[in-house]
Amino acid sequence: MKITGDQQLIKKMNKGIVLDTIRQKQPLSRADISAAIGLNKATVSSLVAELIDTQLVTEIGPGESSGGRKPTLLLFNKQAGYAVGVDIRVHDLLVVIVDLEGHIIREQSTPLADYTTESVTNQIKSTISKICVDLPATPYGVIGIGIGVPGLVDETQQVVSAPNLGWNNFDLAGHLQQELALPIYIDNEANAGAIGEKLYGAGLHTSDLVYLSIGVGIGSGIVVGGQLYRGTSNFSGEVGHMTIAENGPLCRCGNHGCWETLASEKALLDQAAAIWGEQVSTIEEVLAKVEEGNSQAVTLLNEIGTQLGIGLANLVNILNPEMIVIGNRLSLAGKQLEQAMLHSIKNRSLSYHRKKTQVEFAKLGIRSTALGAASMPITAFLADSDVSVQAEA
Repeated sequence: MKITGDQQLIKKMNKGIVLDTIRQKQPLSRADISAAIGLNKATVSSLVAELIDTQLVTEIGPGESSGGRKPTLLLFNKQAGYAVGVDIRVHDLLVVIVDLEGHIIREQSTPLADYTTESVTNQIKSTISKICVDLPATPYGVIGIGIGVPGLVDETQQVVSAPNLGWNNFDLAGHLQQELALPIYIDNEANAGAIGEKLYGAGLHTSDLVYLSIGVGIGSGIVVGGQLYRGTSNFSGEVGHMTIAENGPLCRCGNHGCWETLASEKALLDQAAAIWGEQVSTIEEVLAKVEEGNSQAVTLLNEIGTQLGIGLANLVNILNPEMIVIGNRLSLAGKQLEQAMLHSIKNRSLSYHRKKTQVEFAKLGIRSTALGAASMPITAFLADSDVSVQAEA
């Protein structure tokens, strides 16, 4: 009997469902899968056989018997390949290599002094080449590269604008693909951070969350029903430009009193410089002063926490999210910011809205974006259930 295109599509979709079920609920048997997704056992067995042939699924031996023969349990083969995640930050470049479940195998941070497109592109290629040397052999090798960019990325993956890097209308993926010859996925770094925390971090068991990337600026990735909300032009999430103080500091966008002028890493360090001059130029140095009992440092962090809480109260009232996750560099000061931040949220948000909203600092720390970026090629790879094993050099 000839298999039609519709039948092939249905088979591909079912294979993807089987694989995803194994990934989410492993270890489990063929009968467990059949019961979980409603496909008959013969169909499940056929699809599992194909997944075993492609080395994406492995058998690990018998499980508990429910009265008959012990069932054979199945696992997702997280070691079938690797993905690369890149976080382009204002002062450095973080590159990670992960397995297919997002566990970091290797990572490397490289300082960035020159932000020109040519320099950063060369640095990405150089760092990826170095970090991929002598990786243990796997059936699929490196399956792709995901990159988080601190700026606007459109639906074609074009970097429309990255003000802190000085980039406009740059085809980063195209320039990299010429040499790297791998699938490349580009997104805004806050979107990537939201994906990272949703898949591997604080938002693992939530379906609606707002991830805040707070470094030089403030950006957000918004997850609704388990999916990124992107807006009409793919540019949603510029929460750092909410007006918090009408006559506040001048922002790089030309407005006054934007949230990021009052509650970002840059806001903290600008105020620290006004107090201590060149003696203090990093969050770590501010935190060291707190540890020393410096009252000015404590007051400064309380003020930043208060301003952070004002913006968060707005997000609670507008979005009523299940969770807000605060990531990037400012999360390093989480313990020192938390009390003032929560007090501000409590005073300024509507009680019914905040009742079920959790506010957390990123479980992945400063790796949220890199891990979320790495998940992009993994998702695309696993969605293609017709993948075939390739020989690695």
